This record gives sequence, C-alpha cells and structure tokens, in this order.
Amino acid sequence: MAERTRQERDAADHGGRVLRPRDWVAPVRAMTRRLASDDDTPNPAVPAAPQRSAVVDCALYVDGRRRPGDRDYAEALAEARQERNGFVWLGLHEPDLSEMTAIAATYDLHELAVEDAVKAQQRPKLEQFGDVNFLALRTARYCEHTELTETSEVIETGQVMLFIGPNFLISVRHGDACRLTPVRAELERKEDLLLHGPWAVAYAVTDRVVDIYLEVADQLEDDMDMLEAEVFDRQASGRIQRIYQMKRELVEFRRAVMPLQRPLLTLTAQMNREVPKEVRRYFRDVQDHLSRTVEQVNSYDDLLNSILQARLAQVTVDQNNDMRKIAAWAAIAAVWTAIAGIYGMNFEVMPELKMTYGYPVVLALMLTISLALYRWFRRNGWL
Repeated sequence: MAERTRQERDAADHGGRVLRPRDWVAPVRAMTRRLASDDDTPNPAVPAAPQRSAVVDCALYVDGRRRPGDRDYAEALAEARQERNGFVWLGLHEPDLSEMTAIAATYDLHELAVEDAVKAQQRPKLEQFGDVNFLALRTARYCEHTELTETSEVIETGQVMLFIGPNFLISVRHGDACRLTPVRAELERKEDLLLHGPWAVAYAVTDRVVDIYLEVADQLEDDMDMLEAEVFDRQASGRIQRIYQMKRELVEFRRAVMPLQRPLLTLTAQMNREVPKEVRRYFRDVQDHLSRTVEQVNSYDDLLNSILQARLAQVTVDQNNDMRKIAAWAAIAAVWTAIAGIYGMNFEVMPELKMTYGYPVVLALMLTISLALYRWFRRNGWL
C-alpha cells in the first residue's frame, strides 16, 4: 500500500478533517494572550520590592563621642535613655507620612509637627510641643549660571526641620540646598561641643544654613553689578524682564532669611533655660551672621528698585527721543507736501506758472527749506 500523505495522516488523527493554517493560528494566539495575562498577574510568592528608607544616618552619642555600630532608631533611643549623657541624632531625607508616623510614635512627636515635617512648606519658626522643640529652617543655594536671562534660576531653596528632645535630635531635610553629612562629620571632631547634647547639633545645623546664606549673598553681588553695568551702559540693552527675574529670585531668598530672625532671637534670650548657656553663645554668633545677611538682602532690594526705576526712565527717554525724531522728519516732509499740494490745485492764475525755470526753482526752494529745518533739528538734538 502506498504511503499516506501528511494531510491524510493529520486528517486521520483529527476525525477525518484536514487541518488548515487558519485552524491552528487562532488557538495559538489565544493561548499566547492568556499566558501574557497570567505573567502580568502579581505572584504572591514573590516579595514586593522594598520601599526606600528615608533614614540617612542614625547615631548614638555618649559623652560627646559616637558609639560604633549600626542601630535601629528605636534601639538607639532606648540606649540613649539608659546613658547619663547620651543622645541620638537621626537624620532623615524627605520621609513619607507612613515612615514619619512610625518614627513619631517611637519618639513621641506631636502630630502637627510631624505634618509640617512631611509637607515641607513651612516658614522659619520655633515651636514647642511639651519637651520637644520644633525648629523649621529654610535652606538656600546659589545656582551657577553663565548669563542672567528672563528664566534663570538664581536661588534654589529647600527646608531643614529639627525635632530637639531631651535625648534625641531628628533632622528632616528636603531638597539638596544644604546637605547635613559634612555638618555631622565636622561636629564629630568637636567632642567638647557635642557634650552639650542635642542643642549643640541644632546650633551646628543652623550655623551651616546661615553660612550658606552669606555665600549666596556674596555671589548675588556679582549679578547686581552685572545688571547695574548693563543698565547704565551708553548702549544699554538690558531688558526689564531680567531685572524682574532677579527681583523674584531675591524675594525667594528673602523669604528664607528674614523670618529666621525671630527664632534666633528666642534661642539667644537670657530667659531661655532649655538651651545650655554655652550653646546660647554660639547661637549669638549665628545671629550676627544672619543680621549681616539681612542687611545685604535689604541693600540688594533697594538697589534692584533703583536699577528698575533707572531702566524705566531710560525707556521713557528713548521713547521721547523716538517721538522727537519722528516729529522732526514729519516737519521736513510737510514742507514738500505743502508746496506740492498748492501747485497741485490746478489754478490758472498762480505765481511762476509761466516761468521757464519755475519747476527747478520750486524744487530748490523745497530742498533749501528742508536742509534748514534739518540743521535746526540737528542742533537742538531732535535728530
């Protein structure tokens, strides 16, 4: 018997029906879609990716020295309470509400202060919730730029908030305008200062923030000089939008600097018994630096107002000069228009109609009057 063909064998295996390509393409596609949907379904056996922790560093300090080893923030607080002169510095970077709530439950933080720390939209202030003081600071950083434009970002701001308790200090940082890792490294080399506890850390952070204020204020002076040079240049081309942009950036910097005066005044007051006396002296130094920054910001604001008024006056003068030039050229053109209009009235009896050289005489008269007017306007500064 002759060997059966492939189609006949397939037909025999499938009830006598010969399979065509369309008979198997559709089931394969359906199976592919089903497998793909199964792959998209999360597998409960596979653990979810761990969330990012906001804890940057958690350190236990006893007698001004950092204890070696890594600790959980709850474990570190328990050890600090067992030591006579120990405290915890917990550093956080942009924590979410769930993690901040867990930390607040461990350290007994007030819910209003926790909400402020998560939102990071606070003006500089100092508040007290029981044994815990809440200090909010606005940080600032100068953004390098080759040219000041209408959209240049000159000042970048952020926030640092401090929870200062009897055995702990929690620093919550938002943004990168002021990093606290260098502050921690420098402070750990000053054991005598760390002996004063959490308020020593609060001073070091505040001092760092205000020192950056001074740097920003000094760098802003170069931008002010550049704006002033552009406005008072003989060929002034400085646009008013640049001045407005600079003024907006200065307002943002001003909002960070000005409100901090009252919290520092409270921290340096003699009646403030919570801050150690030796630390209050350090805070007075920070207050002096802040006062210098405030004076610079006020002077920059006055200078910007003067530059803006000067530029507006220049624009007004330029517009007046343009109008005078237009009026002068209009007066010169009016001579030609008036004389030509008179001779265009087509009267039969008019002077010089029968003169052989009447046409060139009239043109010479118009040109002479125009030259005389041009010299007169030129002499008076209209042209």
